[in-house]
Amino acid sequence: MLNKKVNKDLPEHYVSIRKRFKEYGEALNNLGIISKESGPIDEKTSQLVQLAASTAIRSEGAVHSHAKRALKAGATPEEVYQSLLLLTSTIGFPNVAAAVSWVDDLFEE
Repeated sequence: MLNKKVNKDLPEHYVSIRKRFKEYGEALNNLGIISKESGPIDEKTSQLVQLAASTAIRSEGAVHSHAKRALKAGATPEEVYQSLLLLTSTIGFPNVAAAVSWVDDLFEE
């Protein structure tokens, strides 16, 4: 599956790793596909869940990526922001505030 067109929206470093380590990259790709196909959650919800997880681990690149993908999958900006605000009691205000600023970056571009 690695030979298929790699999404141009993916982070450059991720794409580089997938190209350099082809079998590993294919396994990563397959894991993502199988995970998404394993249940009834739609693409928008899937991206919002992954956005929340990215926020919890304070991964700015992943927050950018999953917020973009959520919007592309039909999420509104309000849904993206609410998915972050809902995390406050779980991961704390400073982490949520950081993620909000990273999502704000998308709307400033």
